[in-house]
Amino acid sequence: MARIFVAGHNGMVGSAIVRALSGVAGNEVVTANRDQLDLCNQVAVEEFFQSHQIDQVYLAAAKVGGIHANNEYPADFIYQNLMIQANVIDAAHRHGVQKLLFLGSSCIYPKLAPQPMTEAALLTGTLEATNEPYAVAKIAGIKLCESYNRQYGRDYRSVMPTNLYGENDNFHPENSHVIPALIRRFHDAKLAKAEVVPAWGTGKPMREFLHVDDMAAASIFVMNLDTEVYQAQTDPMLSHINIGTGIDCTIKELTETVAAVVGYNGKIEWDLTKPDGAPRKLMDVSRLHRLGWVAGVSLTDGLEKTYSWFTENQGSARL
Repeated sequence: MARIFVAGHNGMVGSAIVRALSGVAGNEVVTANRDQLDLCNQVAVEEFFQSHQIDQVYLAAAKVGGIHANNEYPADFIYQNLMIQANVIDAAHRHGVQKLLFLGSSCIYPKLAPQPMTEAALLTGTLEATNEPYAVAKIAGIKLCESYNRQYGRDYRSVMPTNLYGENDNFHPENSHVIPALIRRFHDAKLAKAEVVPAWGTGKPMREFLHVDDMAAASIFVMNLDTEVYQAQTDPMLSHINIGTGIDCTIKELTETVAAVVGYNGKIEWDLTKPDGAPRKLMDVSRLHRLGWVAGVSLTDGLEKTYSWFTENQGSARL
């Protein structure tokens, strides 16, 4: 039996990993909420590992937020994420945990990285200014894992997901990311019988989206890869693996698909005075495909699952 600690189990990704792991015989999933364990507190993390005899760790805990939050609280974002990672990774090592999976973000790549973004693009250019502190912390997490592997022979791996969505996402009308924001906007418009829903920009930028259940499945797949297979496809100092579909769509296509899934039949009006953002952000997932994993949830199916969850959880604090 494996005792598996999922740090960040209440978040969208962490909760999906818990669901996936809980369905496998022989797994004992260990979790702790913020009231029980402050991951920024080194002593508390040390005591937790000392008392729980953990075999594996999925490090999905992080301070996250949109552009506004990253701009307003850059010190919080870099400090808290650095502390969470350093405390958990070091405590895992000192208490004999051989296997750990660190979950990062596609924002680790340079702002002007060639598309699609390969793992080799890491540290080759300037980061996007709005989330640089968060990105620097995530890069440090990758390098922590690689450094413990090189110095102590640990098997600590890192995965970098593309844009995620799904159950337990944040559907706040102002602070959410694009898919939950669109779901909330079209749902409210449908109930209000609004004739027009505004959308930002031209709709031409292209983005890639991965359902959180696929992210959980890919994370478990990478964690359980045979060491020789994993090492044959990675490098000791470039060991992270991109997680995504390898397929993108325009924001216009996404918006129209969300409207159809929600059942909104009114007009979408594009505000050309609003910014588009980067023209394209796509992950190169050839390394993941060579290892043997391919995403299985289509965008339409994933949106339908997500909207069903949203309508069933209207009373949630995140909604």
